[in-house]
Amino acid sequence: MNIVCCIKQVPDTAQVKIDPDTNTLIRSGVESICNPYDLVAVEMAVRLAERYSGKVTVISMGPPQTESALRECLALGADKAILLSDRAFAGADTLATSYTLAQAISRIATDETVDLVVCGKQAIDGDTAQTGPGTATRLGYHQFTYVSEVIGVDLEKNTITVRREVENGSEIIEGTLPALLTVELEAASPGYASLPELVRSLIQEVPTWGADDIKGSPESLGLKGSPTWVKEIFAPPARTGGLLFDSAENKDQAIADFLDVFFEKEHEILDELWSVDKG
Repeated sequence: MNIVCCIKQVPDTAQVKIDPDTNTLIRSGVESICNPYDLVAVEMAVRLAERYSGKVTVISMGPPQTESALRECLALGADKAILLSDRAFAGADTLATSYTLAQAISRIATDETVDLVVCGKQAIDGDTAQTGPGTATRLGYHQFTYVSEVIGVDLEKNTITVRREVENGSEIIEGTLPALLTVELEAASPGYASLPELVRSLIQEVPTWGADDIKGSPESLGLKGSPTWVKEIFAPPARTGGLLFDSAENKDQAIADFLDVFFEKEHEILDELWSVDKG
């Protein structure tokens, strides 16, 4: 069973700031991490490979420093990693990104059958959840989104059964391979790298594929293949703190002050509603 796992290196969103003059992200000095959803995808892929005697190839599109995220995935147990890096890929939106990933997976499939593609549900720097489904559509693979569990794979029947999260519950569905899964955080808990895997991840070669290697059409790559343009980006206004009622010295007075404010606000709301009804 051959599995391809798509990952993305993203800025740590806990540290992201926005330049108020240019309305762009300040990336300088911000640590890059492997997208948490994708680490779950890698862990799930590795477990499936162990269970069904398969192997895992991890791919990622990005600048040269993305290699560090790929090596992290090798340390978690992936067998092979490929970096997709080319100036032609720059500025890609989800449409162009899904095209690039699909072209790379198609090239991998020319050497060996790809049974399953596993992606994180979404990237924390965009939250669109579009790249996985877009890649599946381009490849013509069955897609299973919001997967929280792989119940089983029947290699003889060429089917996979998963549990996926839906509004107010979950559902169990079965489909044929090849397929693409986008997984939820609860699908697996990434473990720690063993010393042998860590050493292997540091010395193993990570080949780089460019636009020519995946036979990508220039009009479908990067900025040229991206119909989505970001018009503006801005930080939400800072929230001011609410009222504080200190009960350390006088509990009764704090309660009385709170009730005064509460009922005053309630009267304002009722007066506003009354004015609307009269109007």
